[in-house]
Amino acid sequence: MSQEILINLTPRETRVALVENGVLQEIHLERAQRRGLVGNIYLGSVRRVLPGMQAAFIDAGLERTAFLHVSDLQRDASDPAPPIDQLIREQQSLLVQVIKDPIGDKGARVTTQITVPSRYLVLTPSSCGMGISARIEDESERARLRSIGQAINEQSEGGVGQVGLIFRTAAEGACAEEISSDREFLLRLWDSIGKRAASAQPGTLVHEDLPLYQRAMRDLANRDLERVRVDSHEGYQRLLEFCSDLLPHTLERIELYSGERPIFDLYGIEDEIERALARRVDLKSGGHLVIDQTEAMTIVDVNTGGFVGHRNVDETIFKTNLEAAQAIARQLRLRNIGGIIIVDFIDMNDPEHQRQVLRALEKSLDRDHAKTQIGEVSALGLVEMTRKRTRESLEQLTCQACPNCDGRGTVKTAETVSYEIFREILREVRQFESQRIMVLAAPSVVETLLDEESTGLAHLEEFIERPIELQVETLYAPDQFDVIPV
Repeated sequence: MSQEILINLTPRETRVALVENGVLQEIHLERAQRRGLVGNIYLGSVRRVLPGMQAAFIDAGLERTAFLHVSDLQRDASDPAPPIDQLIREQQSLLVQVIKDPIGDKGARVTTQITVPSRYLVLTPSSCGMGISARIEDESERARLRSIGQAINEQSEGGVGQVGLIFRTAAEGACAEEISSDREFLLRLWDSIGKRAASAQPGTLVHEDLPLYQRAMRDLANRDLERVRVDSHEGYQRLLEFCSDLLPHTLERIELYSGERPIFDLYGIEDEIERALARRVDLKSGGHLVIDQTEAMTIVDVNTGGFVGHRNVDETIFKTNLEAAQAIARQLRLRNIGGIIIVDFIDMNDPEHQRQVLRALEKSLDRDHAKTQIGEVSALGLVEMTRKRTRESLEQLTCQACPNCDGRGTVKTAETVSYEIFREILREVRQFESQRIMVLAAPSVVETLLDEESTGLAHLEEFIERPIELQVETLYAPDQFDVIPV
């Protein structure tokens, strides 16, 4: 599988696209005024301890206080967690790391179990264990990495070996020298973090994670990477400097793009982003998905649409669900949808068909960098799954609630608004003396009053014994109006 990373840099915005086999799979966005916080380390102060929730609110100098659950406190994992008020107290200073960005009205989620990632390793200073990414499945490779980790820990002096290490997926095939160098870099970084924390005041940023384009190189680049294109000369130079220390094997694959066409136009990425913000996703077979994101969960509905098949109903449903499973996996990555996800596949009577559709969904999610869990098909034909959410979705980053419908997704019909106007006119007439009534409304409402509801308007004028005048307000929302006694 060929992989390309396209980096679009402007003074106020950074966008990174991950393209696999010529198809956009992931889009990452960072803006100057809304830079992500995940990975940042702060010296925080405990604002409130809530024993009933087994949680605390931490003042880390952010816009909203951060949330710390007892399960994210540094402690001996082999022992049951004591009550949180026995572990921390109000006004206590804590070194915390953001593990989930603020989303909606919720503040960031933080942990005291600090992790510091590099290319091949993740340093876990609060433990001295060793872990290996579950994505490295070859047992001989896992054993090789484990022996390398033990060897470099034994060679360490002065107690610096008493830190935990986690081998990332990128460590597969890396030599002992590369891994040892990576570990030394992390130890130096952690030492500098500790020194800054020792002299910092509560509410201070102690360590900021890498900019998006450097973070993308660290986390997304793998052995399938063929090319990295950057459309900014300054960004290109900075990326070369960054990779010369951490990712020297990628240097020859980094290119400065200076073409006349915008870099994202090369693969139609702008159009793909636009489609990723739509509710409906068309499938090649003629079926389609409907994706609705809510605050609590995301619902994905699968429909056959115009696909009628060539054999029988069961075969048509099965093929549509198989195609939908692959499309759903891609859309979750592309839109960066996290949390609880409910998929309503078309009902399948054959248990073997259900098993194959679930297997297709699992296989399509194998390349997803976010952790996912998939349940079985429920009695109602639904599939429940979760996808780890650390940052805002594409929709949350780029869109806001519609000012006309206030985020409901619907507005009242012109007929409904017309009847509301009739009722409001009656209220005004009973309360105030007037010679006539002026109605200000959106064009569609005025048109309805003059056409379909003209008879009702005439009867109302006769009933209140006053003329009713209509005035079009082009700037009014479809359900906005004013009734003014004159």
